[in-house]
Amino acid sequence: MRIICSVFLLLIAFSGSEAQVKYENFPSSILGEERQIKIQLPRGYESNLEKTYPLFIVFDGDYLFEAVAGNADYYSYWEDMPEAIVVGINQIDKRYDDCLYSEQNSLPIETGASFFEFVGSELISHIEKNYRVADFRIAVGHGETANFINYYLLKANPIFKAYIVISPELAPHMLDYLPERLSEIESKIFYCLAQTKNDSKSITQMTEALHADISTIENETFTYNFKSFEGPSHYSVPAHALPSAFESIFKVFQPISRQEYKETILELEGSPVEYLVKKYTTINELFGIQKGILINDFKAIAAAIEKTDQYQYYEELGKMARKEYPEALLGSYYLARFYEEAGEPKKAMRTYQSAYLLDEIAGLTKDLMLERADDIKRDFGY
Repeated sequence: MRIICSVFLLLIAFSGSEAQVKYENFPSSILGEERQIKIQLPRGYESNLEKTYPLFIVFDGDYLFEAVAGNADYYSYWEDMPEAIVVGINQIDKRYDDCLYSEQNSLPIETGASFFEFVGSELISHIEKNYRVADFRIAVGHGETANFINYYLLKANPIFKAYIVISPELAPHMLDYLPERLSEIESKIFYCLAQTKNDSKSITQMTEALHADISTIENETFTYNFKSFEGPSHYSVPAHALPSAFESIFKVFQPISRQEYKETILELEGSPVEYLVKKYTTINELFGIQKGILINDFKAIAAAIEKTDQYQYYEELGKMARKEYPEALLGSYYLARFYEEAGEPKKAMRTYQSAYLLDEIAGLTKDLMLERADDIKRDFGY
């Protein structure tokens, strides 16, 4: 376990080495004071001036920022999530005041209410004005701040679409507010709750009570992930909880996995090509980016077509592949397979032959195209 933790911390240190980290003293008229914020910009931020990025707001940024920023850089490097902008709010000596809530209704009061408005009105507005952020925002909190970020979820139009809630010190009424809110919410929301068995008794009891209520919610717009860890302390559990939360929130962004292929795509009653289109439409709409279809995902859908003998779907897949990779022979190969199975060998032969002028890709070679064309010519005597 110590070796794993050491490797994880090393990855965080390495992965952040090429990202841009800035420190700002942000003057707040709402708080009547300056707050230090940390900002990590993605590696490719300056190379594409049209691109926008999801935004992480990290509470307890004095110690939690680096863990979130490291994970964001690491996962985006391997294209398991989009590149993102990470902003941390330092709360040293301010955490109690920032998270102050009423004993009567558990809602923010006084300094807590001011901090709530500072983040929702001033800070996010400042970041949006000065950096290229998309509409997808993620809030991250631990302990007291893990309770606090839930207040944004209670608003009519939540400013965050994803919540990473780690070992929360929940306000008493939150056990009533959250299940009711999450069962009725109509916008797409991701909620990741985590705890460790080494949390205090009150944190453990309230987190498990919240989990029991949330896990029964049936709401298609609500995606829920829960993790309970045995070994970590209350202070080390974020290092374990963050990777799980990232994988849950950005699952649709990731390449089609072997599990997704076996358990979902092969079991589809309809078109696997429609599944692929929906996957990328969701990515583009949810994260505000235009992601091209990965070669891996084309190959997964093609494998499903072959496995289920649904060759009619090759035609649409081939047209999509030609659009995505016009200089490569991928689309021509899929169209030729369609013609072969549709009983049009001459069209298939000519399509294979025409692909010789295109670039090789994904294990498909020009020699393979000519071999398949020659096989058809020999079989049908052309």
